[in-house]
Amino acid sequence: MSPTPTGRLFGSDLVLTRTFRAGIDDVWASLTEPERTARWFGPWEGDAGPGRTIKVQMVQEEGKPWFDMTVDACEPPARLAVSAGEDDGRWFLEMVLIESAGVTELTFTQHLTSTDGIGEVGPGWEFYLDALVAARDGIPMPSFDDYYPSMKEHFERQIGDPR
Repeated sequence: MSPTPTGRLFGSDLVLTRTFRAGIDDVWASLTEPERTARWFGPWEGDAGPGRTIKVQMVQEEGKPWFDMTVDACEPPARLAVSAGEDDGRWFLEMVLIESAGVTELTFTQHLTSTDGIGEVGPGWEFYLDALVAARDGIPMPSFDDYYPSMKEHFERQIGDPR
């Protein structure tokens, strides 16, 4: 499989979108319910809510690590913002859903603190969002080897691109 990269850099934001033939509440559940996030990203545990910290497991990563993630904003079923990490390595992620005529578009944004490593970060989010599509559609999960390093150049050449 050779997936086509879709992510774009807009200033310091990495933006990717996916479209689902499903209602917004169903897609929201795929992003927020632990048993559903476990299918494509990993489960989470804790008392979720704005300002609270949850523990999230990345089941697609080596060692399946758990890490802390802060819920920065939760506006069901339209917007979820979370952050993880510390200081310069902190990640700020935002997911916005918009539904029209039974089709829901997910706009996923990582608000970057630096474009260092974008050649790895971009393909990683392409992989995870395609894993979300696969989990929802009941099709085989993608392989990260199909995303990296083949997509690395797509993201690196956008650094400094004014578009």
